[in-house]
This record gives sequence, structure tokens and C-alpha cells, in this order.
Amino acid sequence: MSDDKTLRGFTTAILHSDRDAPIEHGALHKPLHVSVAYGYRDARDLAAVFQGRASGFVYGRQGNPTSNALEAKVTAMEGGTGTICFATGMAAIGAVMLAFLKSGDHVVASRFVFGNTTSALLTLEAHGHPVTFVDATDVGHVEAALTPATRIVFVETIANPRTQVADLKRIGDLCRARGILYVVDNTMTSPWLFQPAHVGAGLVVNALTKYIGGHGNALAGSVTDTGLFDWTVFPNIADAYKTQPPRMWGLQQLRKKGLRDWGGTLAAEQAHHIATGAETLALRMERICGNAQALSEWLLDQPQVGAVHYPGLANHPQHELSGELFRAHGGLLAFELDVAIDPFDFLNRLRIVVLSSNLGDNRTLAIPVAHTIFWEMGPERRAEMGIADSLIRVSVGIEDRDDLIGDFRQALA
Repeated sequence: MSDDKTLRGFTTAILHSDRDAPIEHGALHKPLHVSVAYGYRDARDLAAVFQGRASGFVYGRQGNPTSNALEAKVTAMEGGTGTICFATGMAAIGAVMLAFLKSGDHVVASRFVFGNTTSALLTLEAHGHPVTFVDATDVGHVEAALTPATRIVFVETIANPRTQVADLKRIGDLCRARGILYVVDNTMTSPWLFQPAHVGAGLVVNALTKYIGGHGNALAGSVTDTGLFDWTVFPNIADAYKTQPPRMWGLQQLRKKGLRDWGGTLAAEQAHHIATGAETLALRMERICGNAQALSEWLLDQPQVGAVHYPGLANHPQHELSGELFRAHGGLLAFELDVAIDPFDFLNRLRIVVLSSNLGDNRTLAIPVAHTIFWEMGPERRAEMGIADSLIRVSVGIEDRDDLIGDFRQALA
């Protein structure tokens, strides 16, 4: 086998990336580096690191060697030029907006984005950044919303919880033609199922807590620069961050203005958990997606179920698009119970499935959407997003398929 790292497969690259550089004592994993400060023998070296002219670490708020090793893994998974990790996925999204927008700059976002992301964007709007929410399943809606002040278009690959698939490629073509920063949240698919660089994304967000970590034991988020966006045409890059080649301007400003200034730092222990979980991403996603496909097909045949939302079903509005874009259709589905069935009583009858608001876990998790994570939005906004009061979101795990379907069978019975 060739020693060329670029020829490694997806899982091989993740497993062995820590050892691409020497590790103390021959350890297989990058160890925990918990120091907050880093000392230099030469003051000029210290200054060079501070100014971005040399690599290194200056203060724990801007990262540490353990999170840096995770960043290298995510960069390899996304096929990007560099990654910055954050304490949570929401911290990553917030950092992008804070680092790259100025007062009056406009954002176009999918109206189907995750509830907490919607809340964050509305908070952003309250602070002077107008946001237009559109149906991103059709590029025409995105184009109609653009203004001369539009700086960012933000979409998710597959929406949570109704599983709408954005018109990713055509939105990417539009943003490239208009010189607009295209930000794609890849959390629901993960880099194993899809790399947003293939549709022209400039920045890729991942909530590492979810599928990449996979074990529900650490919070983390990341932003990856794909190298496709021309930062020289972006008007909001500060002169102080133009000391490196233009392809690094975005990452430099994001680390300084998004991470350093606002402090959403990923701690070493959490970075270590995520990095270890990432090693089995491909294996877990194949099992998860197979289970999700089987469960969605089974639910579709149940008389107590009014509708099932999963891109792997032939009746899904973006079924063909999902098949063209993604390696598989993901691990999240949602279904609507018959109105005569109380969703709380149904959920309480589940024995294996865990009632929890997380997703991307090895365990199957379920939640009544309208009464929990989208409750704050109110009935009018939920109706616009197609979220019925009876909607149940299921994040499918790696359980044995017969056990999983059997649990839903007895709960419906």
C-alpha cells in the first residue's frame, strides 16, 4: 500500500491521522493537553504566532493541541483546507455570523433550519442583521430573496425534523455567480454521506456532538473552509487578517473574531471524546441509515401512522435529489400519528427507544417535536414549517433491526 496519505480511504485516514506526526511515548491517540498558556524561549516566535505568521498556540481560548488534532481529522473528512472547532455546534454557527457580518448585512436562510438555529438567526436579526427565511428546496426562492446587502446564504443538507432536502447544488452555483458566502450545515448527513464542497459550499458546519462523535458523551462543533470561496472579494475581512495567503483569510478571521473574541472554546477532553468517536463514523452511519430505511418503510404501512417523512421513501418530495447527493438518506426520520392517538401515551409505551432531544447517538431517540424543541416558535411558525402537533422525531441508532421495529410495533398496538 502506498504511503501517500491522500490515497487513504475515509476510515483509514481518520484512524491514523494522529500518528501522521510524532506523538509522545508512541501513543496511538493525541493525548489530552490541558494547559491554558504556552511558553516560548524567543519573544519573536511568540509574536509571530500571535500575528498568524507562524503556527503554534498562544492561549487556551483559541484552541489547544488536542482540539487541533480533531480539526485535522474533520478537515480530512470534509476535504477542506482547514477547520476550527468550537464548544458546540451552535457556537460554531454563531461564530460564523459574528466573524463575517457587519451591521446591515443580510442573510438568507432556509426556513426549515433547526429550531435553535432559527432562534439564533432571529436574535441576530434583532441586532441589526436582517434575515430572510425561504423554502430552500427550490433555488428560485433563494435567488428571489437576495439583495445587494446579502453576504451569507445558510442552509442545512437535510432539515431537522421534517427532512426537506435543500436544492444544494443549484444554490451553490447561484452563490458562486453572485460572490456570496455559501454556508452549509452538514450535521444531518455527516461527511461520510456527503461533502458540501461538492456543491460549492465555502464553509461547512458540523455539530460534532451528533453523528461524528456518535456516543452522546461530548459537545462540540466545527467550521471547515473548503477552499472554494474567494475571500479577496469578501468586503468584511479586516486588514489585520490578510497577512497570510488569501485562502487562509477566512479561517484567520474566524479564529480571532469568532472563537477568541467570544470564547466558545472546545476543551481538550471533549475534543478527545469526539476524535475517538469519529473513528467509527462510517461503520455507524451504514448501520444507522439501514435501520432508518427499514423503520420508515415499516411505519409507512401502519394504519395508526398518518405520514412518514424520510428522504429514502419514494414518496418523499426530494427522494431523487437525496439519492443523487448523498451516499444514503440519513439517520433521522419523522412521522405523524393518527390524531386519535395521544403522542405522549405512545412515546411512554416505548421500551427500547429513549425519549431524548439529542440525535446522532448510537441509541435510537424519539421526541414529540411540537411540544419540545419547536414549542418556543409558536403554532403559526410551526405550521409554516409543516410541524404537526402529532409529529414524532426519531433519531435512529444501531440497535438490532428486529428489536427496533418490534418496539414501535408494541407501542402502536
